[in-house]
Amino acid sequence: MTTRYITTPIYYLNGEPHLGHIYTTIAGDVLARYWRLAGARVKFLTGTDEHGQKVAQAADAAGETPKAYADRMAKLFLDVSQKINASYDVFLRTTEKRHHEAAQALWSKLEAAGQIYKSTYSGWYAVRDEAYYEESEIFEGKAPTGAPVEWVEEPSYFFRLSAWEKPLLEYYEANPQAILPIGRRNEVLSFIKGGLRDLSISRTKFSWGVAVPQDPQHVMYVWIDALTNYITALGYPNVEGEELQTFWPESLHLIGKDIIRFHAVYWPAFLLAAGLPPPKRIFAHGWWTHDGEKMSKSLGNVIDPFKLIDVYGLDPVRYFLVREIPFGQDGDYSEAAMLSRVNSDLANDLGNLVQRVLSFIYKNAEAQIPQPDELLGVDRDLLAKAGHLHDLLRDDMQAQALQAYCQHIWEVIGEANRYIDGQKPWSLKKSESPQDHLRMKTVLYVLAEVIRHVAIYTQPLMPDSASKILDQLGQTERTFVALTTPLKSGIPLTEPTPLFPRIERES
Repeated sequence: MTTRYITTPIYYLNGEPHLGHIYTTIAGDVLARYWRLAGARVKFLTGTDEHGQKVAQAADAAGETPKAYADRMAKLFLDVSQKINASYDVFLRTTEKRHHEAAQALWSKLEAAGQIYKSTYSGWYAVRDEAYYEESEIFEGKAPTGAPVEWVEEPSYFFRLSAWEKPLLEYYEANPQAILPIGRRNEVLSFIKGGLRDLSISRTKFSWGVAVPQDPQHVMYVWIDALTNYITALGYPNVEGEELQTFWPESLHLIGKDIIRFHAVYWPAFLLAAGLPPPKRIFAHGWWTHDGEKMSKSLGNVIDPFKLIDVYGLDPVRYFLVREIPFGQDGDYSEAAMLSRVNSDLANDLGNLVQRVLSFIYKNAEAQIPQPDELLGVDRDLLAKAGHLHDLLRDDMQAQALQAYCQHIWEVIGEANRYIDGQKPWSLKKSESPQDHLRMKTVLYVLAEVIRHVAIYTQPLMPDSASKILDQLGQTERTFVALTTPLKSGIPLTEPTPLFPRIERES
């Protein structure tokens, strides 16, 4: 059986969930749902990253203990994951006992392999990024991200990152698809070729973190702790366990482009040093702006996912985020773009197609899937386009081309709308010719079959709406296997209800 292991980043708790968080989780959910429908065994992981200096400072500013703060914030991320209908298999918190044990086991494995040594760290550190920076990267007291940096001097354990420069380059040379999009791959290779220095992996100036084994005065650098979550969820340190053996070789990390260095340089080096293979693929998506401006609390333009869904509905929001931009590129959210997708793509194209076809069948074809007569070339052409979706969409998902997945489905929806306008079943209904009545039923059957294909393939994008379409079609079999047999005639239909009401902009 095909397996897939799909992960989001575990989200850092220094702020409330925003559009970027739900974007990654929805993308992961679309992939997870697709592969389940395709018959794969899927594990989908999300969760929260709860340690580190930034969380400790945020808790202090809120007048809470780090644990109380983490519990409260983690619930917000759990709530938003449920709000967006994410079908995760594991929601992992790094404060869980099993995760502490996994992170400490990885540390001990690296130490036993001679990959960790104790020294003193002195250099620039950005608390906001939880990242160390070279002198050459600092400009006017700030990191390349714009985060303020502070000079840190303290005892520290180091990971021998410098020893993994050549093995990492060799690995990426042998696995050209391991980092996508290609621009991110080039960025990582350039960073590695610039030379890797050993990495400070412990802190002593705060205590909110996973304690270093045998030296509890040190806590692990938040990134060695956080990245371990991906194997914690598979039962690490049991490397012979069924889940790690089954899922890790098919691992896909979905991340924001700002954390590519941690995932594509540090994490594979940790894994190789511990005798484990790197993730199969790391896919770094872009950032969202709002009406052309970077989202920030100071500008007051941060988009609240809960409010967005309350205004437009969950499935339209899911569809917009996946359809609006190629996955991997930056994108811009605007109300005008959102309204266009809802009213044009959903209400006009898909919603109108489903409503007028199923209503016509309900009223004029005995409220059941019609029995088709002989198919004409135009019928076979449309059915062939719907049938060809299987191969197109599989390739899209293999490449994480989520926007292309939407586009291919909507091309068939467009063809179906042109077909109904060309075949004019309402005119055939008015005819007194029995042959025209048979032709009408054939046209309606073809349209119902195409709608079934579209509904089954839109389940990963819009699970609730697709389910309603399939309910209205009287379909109980909803995996991709169902499409290997033709739609059965005679299935009774209930009176359809509109799926996507148009949304008018408030003046």
